[in-house]
Amino acid sequence: MLLKFAIKDFKDDREFKNLSPKTIESYMSALNEFQDYCGKQEIVDVSDVTPNTVKNYLMYCQKERNNNVTTRNSKLHVLKIFFNYLEEIEVITQKQNPAKKIGYGKEDIKIEVFQDRHIQQMLGYYRRLKQREKSFFAYRDYTMIVFLLGTGVRLGEMVNLSWNEVDLKNGTIIVFGKKRQQSSIPITEKLIKELCEYRVYCEQTFGEVPQYVFTDVEGKKLTDNAVKCVFKRLKEIMNFPDCRLSAHTFRHTFAHRMLMNGCDVFTLQKMLRHSNIAMTQRYLAIWGVALASQNEKFNPLNSLEI
Repeated sequence: MLLKFAIKDFKDDREFKNLSPKTIESYMSALNEFQDYCGKQEIVDVSDVTPNTVKNYLMYCQKERNNNVTTRNSKLHVLKIFFNYLEEIEVITQKQNPAKKIGYGKEDIKIEVFQDRHIQQMLGYYRRLKQREKSFFAYRDYTMIVFLLGTGVRLGEMVNLSWNEVDLKNGTIIVFGKKRQQSSIPITEKLIKELCEYRVYCEQTFGEVPQYVFTDVEGKKLTDNAVKCVFKRLKEIMNFPDCRLSAHTFRHTFAHRMLMNGCDVFTLQKMLRHSNIAMTQRYLAIWGVALASQNEKFNPLNSLEI
């Protein structure tokens, strides 16, 4: 089978399985790049793709496209899914699967979090902006930061959140995470207060409550890219030299603060909606030193005569 037809068949299969448009777009971006690379190597048929082809492609990503190890691993992950699919539908055999035995590159695990000074600087900036300009963007972006810090939700979960999924009376929100799994998350009184004020502001601004919680100036749903642009502009203003300003850094900060305040790893797993506790335990391993005070406080040896 020609590689271009195999990729199209794969896309049709993912759409049939009802994967999210964002996931399919991510798959196609990686596979189209791989197809372009193979075309330049005069490889047009699936059966001509070898393990060396995949390895050389990953080296090309490293040297020519300056992809870091995390990005290369993501691309390899897509290739593994793609060739496993071709194996399942018997276009290739297990022995012919070129990505089967290729291992992922070793990643340096570094999870950045915001310190108090970072958070105060960001919120202080938006408070001043609200008082001075009273612009919609200032109110929205301030609430967005408070919301991310208070829930630890993913970027996609935040932009897809509608007001119908926010229960301000009982203090819960419903989010649809990875694989479109629905989860209910509790929110604190502080966040309820912020959301109540923001909801009233939105109603006054638009004449009605928009469908989605975080919208553009016309009341339309924000895209992932629009939020990334918000943080890109904020990054230029804040100029933090020691921390990446992104939605995921807020998620890491949420996890860090929860652990520092004594939250157990199983509760944190449920709050972050990790399907595998191993991911949650990575946070615990990284911040083990920071948890020393909690260990001193709760260690079982404290109550034993030894």
